[in-house]
Amino acid sequence: MTPSPTFQRRRRTALHLGALLFAAAAALSAWSQNVDVTARIEVTHHEAKKASSAADVVVWLTPLDKSIPLPVRKTQEYTLAQKDKQFTPHMLVVPTGSSINFPNLDPFFHNVFSMFNGQRFDLGLYEAHTRKTVRFDREGVSYIFCNIHPQMGAVVVALSTPFYAISARDGSVALHDIPPGHYQLNVWAENMPIDDLTRLGHPVDISAQNTQLGTIPLHTTGDIMGHHTNKFGEAYPKPTAGPY
Repeated sequence: MTPSPTFQRRRRTALHLGALLFAAAAALSAWSQNVDVTARIEVTHHEAKKASSAADVVVWLTPLDKSIPLPVRKTQEYTLAQKDKQFTPHMLVVPTGSSINFPNLDPFFHNVFSMFNGQRFDLGLYEAHTRKTVRFDREGVSYIFCNIHPQMGAVVVALSTPFYAISARDGSVALHDIPPGHYQLNVWAENMPIDDLTRLGHPVDISAQNTQLGTIPLHTTGDIMGHHTNKFGEAYPKPTAGPY
């Protein structure tokens, strides 16, 4: 028996609707697949106008869409040691809420402090082979110094997003497993004023068709870490001939 015209029309409509739903599901699946995002850092010195090291620049993406799933980052304890009048490592990127131990591995006193942006604290004087701990419960960049030894400096970048990467020596940056969506791009680099870094931030859309963040130009202005005041906002006293 030949199907009625009405049945044939309904059948064609159902097939057409099915094809549309299949295409939509395929597109949604492609959209929802996480992608790898790349960028390149290009650093020039403000005075020399020549390229300088493009390593250790932190690039992160802060979701602007509430629908973007955020993998849970477990907070943990990190260590920023004081040894030979230096901090080791020089830079740490940690999840917001993490604790950092500051052990004094030198045979003399240190006074670790941070009074600049990020987490503000002053650990006071503490002797050799003791340690103190700070919980970085505020997102941001903290510049860490010693109130006794001006040559000591370190940086802690506390992030609430897991979507970040640190540039390689050649300036390449690769952020892995990024869900498609709308983000704020942020950058931190040593020896760049905070205001200049803030101006580099801008919204970006990430998708399977848009995984390139392009070249991020940075212009350093000098040794900002090396030219800082003590915790009282004063210049460090001239070094003496003593061993400490």
